[in-house]
Amino acid sequence: MPLKTTSREKEGIIILEMKGRLIAGEPATRLRETINQEVAQGHTRIILNLEDVDYIDSTGLGGMVICYTTLQKAGGTLKLLKLNRRNIELLLLTKLSTIFELFADEHDAVNSFFPEREIKHFDILSFVQQQKEN
Repeated sequence: MPLKTTSREKEGIIILEMKGRLIAGEPATRLRETINQEVAQGHTRIILNLEDVDYIDSTGLGGMVICYTTLQKAGGTLKLLKLNRRNIELLLLTKLSTIFELFADEHDAVNSFFPEREIKHFDILSFVQQQKEN
């Protein structure tokens, strides 16, 4: 299934809804192009909703890191929302969970861009403990 991306705005934050597989080739290229287009339009605060992304390969992961770096250079940031178990494990294994901010709830992800608002970060330690129990 090709990667499909839709964009919407919430409180000045761009939320990119991703659906499909984030893999080498056109999907990884499309992600980078989408982020570059958003930056060109002045949007530097972006959330990737990965709820419907069932698979990310190493190139897709590299594309996410490139997008993160692009946004940082533009004075913004990239945050991740609603990753499935496999993709969370991938971020833990590659230690990218120390770079990306992860969120289970869209409201918390949006609020994380506003320092005065209370947020609940994704609890990686709790996730790891649950996996050991299963």
